[in-house]
Amino acid sequence: MKMVLVSAVALIDVDGRILLTQRPEGKSMAGLWEFPGGKVEQGETPEGALIRELQEELGINTWASCLAPLTFASHRYDDFHLLMPLFACRKWEGIPHGRENQALKWVRAIDLKSYPMPPADIPLIPILREWV
Repeated sequence: MKMVLVSAVALIDVDGRILLTQRPEGKSMAGLWEFPGGKVEQGETPEGALIRELQEELGINTWASCLAPLTFASHRYDDFHLLMPLFACRKWEGIPHGRENQALKWVRAIDLKSYPMPPADIPLIPILREWV
């Protein structure tokens, strides 16, 4: 089975809310809410992938020193196995906006369970509720 490495981040604003992005139409699991991030490309570190993805998808800049490893998800989908480190980030430049026409929502950790998410993301919710 193919292993896919995806790096994700819990962007946490000054009010303690976490940014969720909605998967756009045309992508697998369209309409579900997730933590920003994306696939780690050949030769990239998980932190490097997040820095690139946040710029491409949300138009913000951050640095590896601002990405704190928090936890990870390991989930088997039908045709691949996902390994996803989750980082926490409280410092970035710019205002996040959907550069790929995806919806964004700032959500309190206690309310994350109200948003439909991919199966791999769901076990991360209790960890974030305890941590934030």
